[in-house]
Amino acid sequence: IKSAQDMYEAVCAHAEESDFIFKAAAVADYTPIGYSDNKIKKKDDDMSIPLQRTQDILKYLGEHRHSGQVICGFSMETQNMLENSRAKLERKNVDMIVANNLKVAGAGFGHDTNVVTFITKEECVEHELMSKAEVAGTIVDFILTKMISEGMGFDDALKLAQELGYAEKDPTADVEGHDACRK
Repeated sequence: IKSAQDMYEAVCAHAEESDFIFKAAAVADYTPIGYSDNKIKKKDDDMSIPLQRTQDILKYLGEHRHSGQVICGFSMETQNMLENSRAKLERKNVDMIVANNLKVAGAGFGHDTNVVTFITKEECVEHELMSKAEVAGTIVDFILTKMISEGMGFDDALKLAQELGYAEKDPTADVEGHDACRK
């Protein structure tokens, strides 16, 4: 995959067969309209590069989801994080948005840690600074716990946790704290 279009086509080709989709980041929102195989020579004037919107992968997934499919998107906001992330949840028709808080020291790009907020139609759960590996486990915990609370049976949840590699303990053991199943 070398371009946003390549990523769009690959994701679309595999979306139907996927029960869980985690879209960690947009490839790019814009791409240059034209490309040059040769160096663009410097001129005395300023230069601008015309851009066009790329395909919105998360929007496509939300519009073409199958029954029972769980879709988790991410947002990175520098202002109005909760409002913009809630709007994205609705606009993209996904189950959950993981909002990255770039305003906290040690979070975001260039760090092995992050501060995130899970946003669903029903709730908003803020998390403290944790490693990005812990964030991944907490996302899986949260989704499995939500599925259990919505009626998924214990055996099905345990099997799913095992398939995802998160089955060292009972996936219903800590429903309130969303810490079930962490490796």
